[in-house]
Amino acid sequence: MRHGKKINHLGRKTAHRKSMLANMACSLIEHKRINTTVAKAKALKQFVEPLVTKSKVDTTHNRRLVFAKLRQKEFVAELFRDVAPKIGDRPGGYTRIIKLGNRLGDNADMAMIELVDYNEIYNLTKPEKKKTTRRAGKKKAESDAAAPAKADSKKSESKAEKKDDKKEE
Repeated sequence: MRHGKKINHLGRKTAHRKSMLANMACSLIEHKRINTTVAKAKALKQFVEPLVTKSKVDTTHNRRLVFAKLRQKEFVAELFRDVAPKIGDRPGGYTRIIKLGNRLGDNADMAMIELVDYNEIYNLTKPEKKKTTRRAGKKKAESDAAAPAKADSKKSESKAEKKDDKKEE
């Protein structure tokens, strides 16, 4: 039974795993997206999301907690200075994992992990499409025939109102 064994060890000793995740997190903060294996991307997501949450409140204590994990001062500064204001209103889910297929050499599952608010493709607002049904063609043909008659009657009504207004003056 694997009770209490939540962490994916990634086939590495503890020190190597922590250093690798810290370096990958720094690369993610610097480049905003990186390509890696699916297992490492999932481990990195668990590693980096609490750090981004801490960066939303800029205190000395939070900076020290993040520095203890990242171990590189310039990336801690970039996280608090650039990344945190952009994701300040998001309540979680700061990263996105997109599966890319298998690597050529060893057929490993590859994925791209990225910071959500830095992807311009997904963040564009899509125009809402009109809802159409199959029966819309019949209604449209009938309404097109009735539309010119209604438009003519509206024009004549507006002309009559203008004449009445002139007579009152």
